Amino acid sequence: MNRLVEIRSQESMCRERALLDSERRIFWLAKAEEWEQRALDEIAFHFRECNRDSAESQTATR
Repeated sequence: MNRLVEIRSQESMCRERALLDSERRIFWLAKAEEWEQRALDEIAFHFRECNRDSAESQTATR
């Protein structure tokens, strides 16, 4: 989950830059969106791994 914290930090930094850099606001918001999607992908990956591990442990106990 440390990776998720790093990703969200990058997203936040891009959003802050968008507020400060009016000339490149659209660029920074687009980068923030990319980081947001990476965070969602990371969360989905984590849950897939947890569900896979859970399914494997249930199969092993039967």
